[in-house]
Amino acid sequence: MSVYINSIQQISAQQPLSEDWFNEPIMHTEAYNRAIDVDYKQYLAPNVARRLGKILKRALVVSKKAMEESGVAQPEAIITGTGLGCIENTEIFLEKLVREGEELLNPTYFMQSTHNTISSLIAIDAKCHSYNNTYAHSGISFECALQDAFIQLETGKIKNALVGAHDEMTPVYFGILKKSGYLGKANQHFAGETAVAMMLSTKKSERALCSIDGVEKMYTGGKELEGVRGVKKLLSDVDYVMIGTNGVDEHDAVYFDNCAQLFSGIPLLQYKNIFGEGYTMPALGVYAAATCLHKGEIPNHLFLGEKNTKKFRKILCYNQFEGKNHTFVLLSR
Repeated sequence: MSVYINSIQQISAQQPLSEDWFNEPIMHTEAYNRAIDVDYKQYLAPNVARRLGKILKRALVVSKKAMEESGVAQPEAIITGTGLGCIENTEIFLEKLVREGEELLNPTYFMQSTHNTISSLIAIDAKCHSYNNTYAHSGISFECALQDAFIQLETGKIKNALVGAHDEMTPVYFGILKKSGYLGKANQHFAGETAVAMMLSTKKSERALCSIDGVEKMYTGGKELEGVRGVKKLLSDVDYVMIGTNGVDEHDAVYFDNCAQLFSGIPLLQYKNIFGEGYTMPALGVYAAATCLHKGEIPNHLFLGEKNTKKFRKILCYNQFEGKNHTFVLLSR
């Protein structure tokens, strides 16, 4: 059974709810950039927007837009991937706890600080009482959510699903991740934020971007891709490979070594140079690849190396986290 991406929306370091990045990307030079927010007054009632943090407003808007474009008002499943969850609300709650003690705390920040708040809020807004799940697995959170939806769609358990990837990067947490060595290294692409929502369905709409042919995850424990036989079916007839290089030599070497082994001669594409680095950035890689398939062309700034003008039908999105977790998402026109 085929699975289609019928709609997809993003709020990121590029122009929000827009494909301007395709022809005129914003090239960020700072080590840390927050997402470019929309005017939420156009999409949310003031009394709703006032009590929501940034990540919740972003998630709600991209989800509402994706559902509206696909014509689905109540998804049969809402599945979210997030690495940090509502970290800004968590910080605010803890700061007030330290500063004011335990007696006069506003409970809103606490209630909206859990990871599954995002999926729950979308379900409440859409009056959706169906399957609702959240995956918080660091750098593979989005792929876990996508694989869950893909399996359920492929086996016929559901007919459509709203899959999201949402993360914010606060100045405090950026400082922590910089000290740990995860972000802010020399030549590394900037740290960014993610808000992506895509409507998947077994029924192809007139505006469908592409189909998903497979989603696979592998854990290698830091070794080479010895279990590649498990993803062999995804590696045939691939025209381009979209990889998550971020400018750090030791990080990118994992991609280049494995691509030389698995995808020798196949042109490579990138996306973190314009969207940034973060736990759920692979969702923006899938978004970029799906947009390229839909338009039938690839912009210059996504090529790693010389531009290739060959016709293409399949793009494989390959991401790895800490050299141990490897994910593959195959998209077809």
